[in-house]
Amino acid sequence: MKFTIDYIKRIAICGTLLFLVGALLVGCSEINVTKYYENGAIASSAPIATDVGCDVFQQGGNAFDAAVAVGLTLAVVHPEAGNIGGGGFALIRDGKTNEVRALDFREKAPMQAHQNMFLDKDSNVIDDLSTLGAMASGVPGTVAGFYELWKTYGTIPWEDLVNIAASLADTGFIVDLKLAESFADYKQELSIYNETANIFLRRGNTPQVGERLIQKDLAKTLYKIAAQGLDGFYSGETAELIDSCMKKHGGVISIDDLEAYKTTWRRPITFSFDSLLIYSMPPPSSGGILLGQILKLIEPHDLTRYTSESPEFIHLFCEMSRLAFADRSEHLGDPEYYSIPPGLLDSTYLERRQSLFDPEHASQSEMTLPGIVPTESDETTHFSVCDKQGNMVAITYTINASFGSKLVVDGAGFLLNNEMDDFSVKPGVPNIFGLVGGEANKIEPGKRMLSSMSPTLVLKNGKPFLALGAPGGSKIITVVAQAIINFTRFGLTPLETVKHPRFHHQWLPDILYLEEGSFDINVLQTLIRYGHNIKERSHYSDLQLIYINENNDLMSPISDPRKRGSSSGF
Repeated sequence: MKFTIDYIKRIAICGTLLFLVGALLVGCSEINVTKYYENGAIASSAPIATDVGCDVFQQGGNAFDAAVAVGLTLAVVHPEAGNIGGGGFALIRDGKTNEVRALDFREKAPMQAHQNMFLDKDSNVIDDLSTLGAMASGVPGTVAGFYELWKTYGTIPWEDLVNIAASLADTGFIVDLKLAESFADYKQELSIYNETANIFLRRGNTPQVGERLIQKDLAKTLYKIAAQGLDGFYSGETAELIDSCMKKHGGVISIDDLEAYKTTWRRPITFSFDSLLIYSMPPPSSGGILLGQILKLIEPHDLTRYTSESPEFIHLFCEMSRLAFADRSEHLGDPEYYSIPPGLLDSTYLERRQSLFDPEHASQSEMTLPGIVPTESDETTHFSVCDKQGNMVAITYTINASFGSKLVVDGAGFLLNNEMDDFSVKPGVPNIFGLVGGEANKIEPGKRMLSSMSPTLVLKNGKPFLALGAPGGSKIITVVAQAIINFTRFGLTPLETVKHPRFHHQWLPDILYLEEGSFDINVLQTLIRYGHNIKERSHYSDLQLIYINENNDLMSPISDPRKRGSSSGF
């Protein structure tokens, strides 16, 4: 089965029509429509990518085929975070065996990396070195991750799936308002490197609304990946181009690093919450453990007295988040390099941590220490895909900050990540997300940096119930936790869950973040009276959720209205 050039053109035309329809519907964002699908459902951060996934379903593909096509398409149409130059995690459920597995395709530190690589002779952190350019980049894992997912569970030829994205890069797609705004916001950073400016700043201007963005070098790379599989990226011409980029810009990724890269299947973090069985990512993601800690710490509390926006609930949630993120700072890292305490979700340990909660007063982060455990980007993107066979895929992947390291590999057309900043560059010094780390997450050759990505699957009575995840750096964990609580405890609809106002606390800095303009003044005053340091911030994250009705197995995908994503199905 082939996806023809006519098909690719049709997708591009659909993108144009979606742009025009979106322009006509400005001001109509409050129209609430819930749609249900029988065969397959997708929620992603870009309408064109969602459409591609739906077409894969219609051509007979399963959820894994659709997920690979969506992920590679996002590398073309969502360059802020969609990528082949980054890495991430996939949480999957195999509908045939009911097995849930976690695929780790997180970036790795190059073999020449070392603990002091971002410090000057006086051991001070060198500004921007871990966030801009070649030195900031870890060895990419995205291509290997999608290939492993396809090789294990796919049914449509690899070449067909990749060529969809390659053809879109080759013929171009229409830039919508959100993407144009994103380019404009990062115009200065995208001008730092000529290789990047040549693609995204032609004649000195960022791509405008309605303009067709063509990426010939990226298309060439994707065609190689389609024809050669892993060899199209991790060896041969593409690897040589990455190596040349490193030598030119002072990076340390080598051809040997690329050829040695491997994905890893891991056992998911699994825990119960009320009547639900929840699966999420294990280390080197902190997402699953922290999600488990927050939900398990809240589980004993009676929330029927509160609403999802009451100050009492926000206080409870943030105090439990404070405890969880304190643990993150000391106890979590790459399990192949650091022995992670196995008792972080132990009931006795969590009861002891819960005893620190004061329902009327905020604790102080400087006095809140990581627990003694019993021995035993803002830019990322997430998409969720489910099908009628019970297959579930939740993928969160990233190049870290928006547009990653801001450096495009010359001749290959893709942005490199700046994931090295996710290591603890220096103990006690926060990264770009304000997260503080220590020994567990120090830089070591070949090590995977700690992440907050939290692709999550939820089962109810042994059946698929929710597939969800989000971008947002450290805020990913609280976004996913709040979504689960809002949907299951407070009874919000799927659409209300995705749209709901958000709040966040991560221990350090000692700030309770609230989405601006979303909470009543009385709520803010009560939280201040409790002792919280309040800071309003712009709307954040981009939750992509699929709800599977337990009575009829119909699937309802919902994409976050905060960004430009879309949901659909077949």
